[in-house]
Amino acid sequence: MGGKKLTVVHGAGIITVDSEERIYVNGALAIEGDQIVAVGHSSSVLAEYSSRADEIIDFEGSWILPGGQHVSGMVKAVDELGIRACLTRSTMDSGVGLPALWASESTDTCMKIQEDLFTRFNASADDRIRIWFGLRQILNATDDLLLRTKEAAAKCNTGIHMHVAEIPFENEWVMESRGVEHGTVSYLNKIGLLDHNLLAAHSVWVDASEVEMMAQARVKVSHCPAAAMRMLGFAPVAEMLSAGICVSLVDEMYLASLINKGRVVFERGTTDPTALPAETILKMATINGAKSVLQGQSIGSLEVGKKADLIVVNPDKWTMIPLHDPISSMVYCMRTENISSVMCNGNWIMRDQKILTVDEALVMANAKNAAMKLITRAGIQLPKRGNVIY
Repeated sequence: MGGKKLTVVHGAGIITVDSEERIYVNGALAIEGDQIVAVGHSSSVLAEYSSRADEIIDFEGSWILPGGQHVSGMVKAVDELGIRACLTRSTMDSGVGLPALWASESTDTCMKIQEDLFTRFNASADDRIRIWFGLRQILNATDDLLLRTKEAAAKCNTGIHMHVAEIPFENEWVMESRGVEHGTVSYLNKIGLLDHNLLAAHSVWVDASEVEMMAQARVKVSHCPAAAMRMLGFAPVAEMLSAGICVSLVDEMYLASLINKGRVVFERGTTDPTALPAETILKMATINGAKSVLQGQSIGSLEVGKKADLIVVNPDKWTMIPLHDPISSMVYCMRTENISSVMCNGNWIMRDQKILTVDEALVMANAKNAAMKLITRAGIQLPKRGNVIY
């Protein structure tokens, strides 16, 4: 591994999220290139690696955790930022209750666009980008698109992302139009789309038999607590986990405190205080997220041989004081202001809350301009609120 930069971070509490659930109160990581080569007590790692390290960083008082449509434009952004991503196109060849223009693509066009994206961009950006096939939801997909997507994803050895059982109307429509007893999951099971490479977002309106179908097929579920709290309802997360389903967390709104959003799963989704302990929610936000995107062998926990993706948490803020129980505090108290540094693929993306890979002010200015152009192009009239005086 000669020639690769060796970085040692030490003095921090390290929550590995490995299979043994090891937590080092005074821990260290040695990172060579893009991989973790050592995890353990600070004294041991420093003794073995400090003499030849290119960079040694003391994170005393901090805690370290595993890092948790215009696809071509998204690829460019991911590449420049230095982050890791699975990207997919929201694909529709039909539409229920949508403007005709939104579902104007033929099935052949939908498939060609996605296959071209996979050929062009999969494993790009130093292998940080994965291209998946996307199905918006069953309301917007013909059976031909569903089955051809499954076939193409299997051929490319990649995943499928699909919104599943989001609202009661969806199930009612599927029962009426497809002739099944319950809804989307039952129908996807009937046609063979349920499989280990399907990431089913939301999966709220499912019954016990459908939970079992998903478990048997090794389907992954992404639970969206913020969307659930706003309008969709809560998935039976505890029941899914008990059935052996890999459930991860996702945030469709404010992308900041993702792990902190996990508390909503507990607070709003169940009245049983033991159903989803903090350590379970932490796994949902880390290793389960990695498994959900079919990368559990390379990311999602801090272990030797895995990619060096991590975040550094500074608990010395009002949000996390006092720090009696680190894991509980991560889930229930941590906010964006606690994240001090971020590493992806062995490279620092943010240090001391300063993004290193892009000009943040320029990005925000461009975002403002793009948003105004989008509003104008879409013909959106913003509502008047209050007596505004200019």
